[in-house]
Amino acid sequence: MELGKQIRRYRNERSFSQETLAEKVYVSRQTISNWENGKSYPDVNSLVLLSEAFEVSLDKLIKGDVENMKEQINREDQQIFNCLSVIYTVLLLAVAVTPLPLVEFLSYAGLGIWLALLGVALYVARLVEKKKKEMDVQTYKEIVAFMEGKSLNDIEKAREEGKRPYQKALWALAVGAFTLAASLLFMKLLGM
Repeated sequence: MELGKQIRRYRNERSFSQETLAEKVYVSRQTISNWENGKSYPDVNSLVLLSEAFEVSLDKLIKGDVENMKEQINREDQQIFNCLSVIYTVLLLAVAVTPLPLVEFLSYAGLGIWLALLGVALYVARLVEKKKKEMDVQTYKEIVAFMEGKSLNDIEKAREEGKRPYQKALWALAVGAFTLAASLLFMKLLGM
């Protein structure tokens, strides 16, 4: 991404220290350093503040990055998240469907297998969220949406939905707890 170089160039042109720029955009000096070194990418609000601090248009500030972001979103979303989503869906269905047969035919060993399956499903759900955060996909989507003329309210709504990183894991846990309770009830009814 070119933005890190652009931030450093504009900061040096205006003789801003990282600390001075950080104060102008309401972030830490370390955040400015991370942006300049390409370790992270500013969100939409920070980009607007940066363009104001540097007195340049947002288009000029992020010039080549929007196309790169679109390519990265498409490539990473389609390959990684589709694969992990399929795995997660299959595991979640297995967690919901298999406890009764496993417990019925294998007793406590079946319960152990089911708990292991639940653990793997929770792990995959966490992995999906971790990868999403590592690749900063949400931020890239916000910037692309902003550059395509969508309102900040739409972007903020999308961001709010993205602030629930454990939602999938909690959903899997809830399904698992429900299924475990149903299995134990059936075991009791069947006299096991």
